[in-house]
Amino acid sequence: MDFIQSIDWMQLIRCFVTGGIICIIGQLLIDKTKLTPARILVIYVTTGAILGGLGIYKYIIDFAGAGATVPLTGFGANLAKGAIEAVKEDGLIGAFTGGVKMAAGGIAAAIFFGYIAALIAKPRIKKQ
Repeated sequence: MDFIQSIDWMQLIRCFVTGGIICIIGQLLIDKTKLTPARILVIYVTTGAILGGLGIYKYIIDFAGAGATVPLTGFGANLAKGAIEAVKEDGLIGAFTGGVKMAAGGIAAAIFFGYIAALIAKPRIKKQ
């Protein structure tokens, strides 16, 4: 029972609401525009990278925790953070290698679980 008492309920609510808002925006983009899911993915990763590069996304992460790091915007921010750190250490080449090094675990997991999902699911093309 000590575990339940030690849960920071406000942090859970902030996490859930922030992640939910990010998902709602994505769903609205799918429903109300002609953007494909692939383009929305690119918009999210790019937005996260820009906000991460400007140092803004770290405040969202501090506020929401996993609600901000798990969505694609968090992946973009992670890429930017890795690139910035690597540029400080390795110079210009770090801009190309740092993001991949920082996000390698997430990339590997996405490939692995995407492959498993592809074996199980029967994908269909969205009709417009």
